[in-house]
Amino acid sequence: MSGTRITFLDGQAGQPQALERVIAHVRRQLDGPVGDRLRAVRRPLLAGIGASYAALALPVEVLRGHGVPAQRVLASEIEEGLGGFDTDLLVGVSQSGRSSETIAAFRAARGVPTLAVLNVTPSSLGALAGLTVDLGNEPDSCASTVGFTGTVVALDLIAGVIAGREGDAWDGVPEQAEAVRTRAAHAVASLRSRAARCVAADCVASGASRVTAEEAALLLREVPRMPAAASVTRNYLHGEMESAGNTLHLVFGCGREVALARSLSAAGHLTLLVTTARVKASEHLAVVRLPDSSPGARVVLETVVTQELVAALSEERNVPIESIVFINDDTKEGGIVLADFVRAAPVAVS
Repeated sequence: MSGTRITFLDGQAGQPQALERVIAHVRRQLDGPVGDRLRAVRRPLLAGIGASYAALALPVEVLRGHGVPAQRVLASEIEEGLGGFDTDLLVGVSQSGRSSETIAAFRAARGVPTLAVLNVTPSSLGALAGLTVDLGNEPDSCASTVGFTGTVVALDLIAGVIAGREGDAWDGVPEQAEAVRTRAAHAVASLRSRAARCVAADCVASGASRVTAEEAALLLREVPRMPAAASVTRNYLHGEMESAGNTLHLVFGCGREVALARSLSAAGHLTLLVTTARVKASEHLAVVRLPDSSPGARVVLETVVTQELVAALSEERNVPIESIVFINDDTKEGGIVLADFVRAAPVAVS
């Protein structure tokens, strides 16, 4: 079933079971020679593009928290080579294994060990890599569901091995994902009609949840075609939030994010807060409460909420989820598969 496509809605529905398979599959790969090689890594450089780049904010957070210097870069930044970077492992992420920028970066990484994190195998990126960790060829949607959350799982487990972390916190997360989706559906139902009329969205988070903010901004653009931007919480407070007005605010976190969500909603701005804190919903504030969990698990659960939101907004804005406006045939080696999409006109959504 290599590269099998499913719909976004099917990806959501089957995500808990897929996560169970991915967790077990990645653990098996790391409990062997690959894990032994990773334990010797001291200066990892992590590269990706699009959603894969967003996912890399998690291992950077985990590794730095354990004292391991780590940096993420856009794969396009190192297509000409690794000059200026001091690294002993280049980690490249591409769910399809066909991202042209990441492939180019691996081809330019002469003399530096490489690890490819993939879903689809075999693939062009995997063939270039010294080491690979894959998700098990999980069927995925074009706007990724299972592939993205599975990648988050894999990257957290890889970072844990490099950092020397004892154990992991993924047991029970698939069941939590199912419960969180139910809660998200109720919260999203309360705001979907008004949210669909917003002109743009701001996605705000800090720490590991930067993954979710960046993925949310991408999905909002890609699925319901709503202009969206991702911001780091403290930076958002320094002027970025001043443009609020007929905008949707998607806030992830339990620290300063709670006060931010309350101030935005108190000023009449539609806000969805995804948090582990006990926060009461109000007229302009919807809340999805998450269980306490590790940073990686929290990112997966936040993403489940995001997926529920974008699916609802796609329906409200009458935008088919598996549609595409712009055909960029240079982003994937071999071009994109047009059969996976419905062509759509590049017109504004009213």
